Amino acid sequence: MRILGINALFHDPAAALVIDGRTVAAAEEERFSRRKHGKRPVPFSAWELPEQAAAWCLAQAGLRPQDLDAVAYSFDPDLARPADTLGLDDPWDHLRLDYARQAPYFLAAALPGLDPAAVHFVPHHLAHAASATHAAPDAETCSALVLDGRGEAASHLAARRVHDRLEPLYAQQLPHSLGLVYEELTEHLGFLRSSDEYKVMALASHGTPRLLPELRRHVYSTGDGGFHAVRVPWAELARPRRPAEAWTQDHADLAASAQHCLEEVLLDLVRWLHGRTGDRLLAMAGGVALNCVANSRIAREGPFDRVWVQPAAGDAGTALGGALHLAATGGDRPAPMPGADLGRGWSDAELEAWLKTAGVPYDRPADIAAEVAEALAADRIVAWFQGRAEYGPRALGHRSLLAHPGHSGNLERLNDVKGREQFRPVAPMVTAERAAGIFDGPLPSPYMLFVHRVAPQWRDRIPAVVHVDGTARIQTVDRAAEPLVARMLDRFEQLTGLPVVVNTSLNTAGRPMVDDPRDALECFGSAPVDLLALGPFAVRRNRMFAGGSHLHGSDPQCSDPHGTDPQEAA
Repeated sequence: MRILGINALFHDPAAALVIDGRTVAAAEEERFSRRKHGKRPVPFSAWELPEQAAAWCLAQAGLRPQDLDAVAYSFDPDLARPADTLGLDDPWDHLRLDYARQAPYFLAAALPGLDPAAVHFVPHHLAHAASATHAAPDAETCSALVLDGRGEAASHLAARRVHDRLEPLYAQQLPHSLGLVYEELTEHLGFLRSSDEYKVMALASHGTPRLLPELRRHVYSTGDGGFHAVRVPWAELARPRRPAEAWTQDHADLAASAQHCLEEVLLDLVRWLHGRTGDRLLAMAGGVALNCVANSRIAREGPFDRVWVQPAAGDAGTALGGALHLAATGGDRPAPMPGADLGRGWSDAELEAWLKTAGVPYDRPADIAAEVAEALAADRIVAWFQGRAEYGPRALGHRSLLAHPGHSGNLERLNDVKGREQFRPVAPMVTAERAAGIFDGPLPSPYMLFVHRVAPQWRDRIPAVVHVDGTARIQTVDRAAEPLVARMLDRFEQLTGLPVVVNTSLNTAGRPMVDDPRDALECFGSAPVDLLALGPFAVRRNRMFAGGSHLHGSDPQCSDPHGTDPQEAA
């Protein structure tokens, strides 16, 4: 079966294509539209569809809309109820339901040739659960935990996969929602809700959970698989922070208290779930599953032997989950996702054509991995654009900013480059076989969804990637899956003695991650990055802005990237 998955109603609109149970393509609309998260999660935007992402998925497989056997839309309006009956203060929420009911016709207009009857509504949390259980490796029998802001009438689903069937076990009804509580805290702390929750998680490391007893009065598990989470009096715990205002210790303590309270409730939920299933594997999805600190505590203290988190755990992942669910119920056997690099990619010839059109000086080193390693060893910042773009919010070695981890100042330097808050950490990438000697936590960790304790003997050696609490959110690199990244890491270690490189997303604050070559060139041109590795090609800042423009081949320096430029040779 050829199935297109669509997420559209709330935020992070995305599309995914599954053919005969295998994930072929998946992409978020923000990467095409260049609007962060695609749109704001307000009722008035609920009609907007991931038109560009859907069209690209079909083109990637050479399909037309009429070639599809089904389209999965990850929300079922028949399961929803009016907001006021759910205890939610959202007087325009009825627009979402109106738009959802008309989604088959909106999709047929956006994808000419599509039969509206081919569109099937998949319950939102079921799509989340399928995105985890059907995409995880070795998961034919596993437990699923989904937590987010809201779906049709619930904010949580505990379920179990047995072969290709998902069995719901418990759903927490609204208005109780761990996701909405965390969103409210995000707004109270002066950040953008439904966008900046990860900033609260980072800020929490700078505080102490002294307000935890008070928070436990409002947010707690109920012992039956559900929880109470509603109407937290944030202003009584700490005054609100204005967006442009500096944070205080009270704000950090409130973030730490809320983070700790969330972790306690999650541990109770996974213990209840394990008591019902006895499974060895827990698969997680939903926006709350992007909280890598909580994920690590679940892995460390919870009863499951293994925890796997969908790399596109937020709503974007429901596009894939909806398609995988229809595949499974339609008779196809879902295959584990091959990796997170499911987005757009370009051939070397296409990349070179972009560079020629842009009129920038560039060269093609013998080995771009070695070239980048040498630049990093010389403490340059490198924009790394390789292969297909990642699906989900993490840069995983395809659209990354790289730096030397051994200089503590590189944390501030990268945050300045990206224009973001200085309390936010950057992440290390390391080959899978070297990780255990440096980092203590769930391994392998290919999707940067857990935090690890940094071994004491390494903290002073790689200070740029060590967070204030002594942890790091690592990405382990499988050299069979990512040979180019592994070769760069190997060469960097030969030059520096360090098997770790700083990896953060290739974007600047408030902008989506770089996706196509134009995005990469624009980011490189506007941020103080020293080298752009665009496929096998190198664009160097000191040449690009040296005065005058030289196309490849017209500048003698381009043929010798080493001996002719003192700065590059240093």
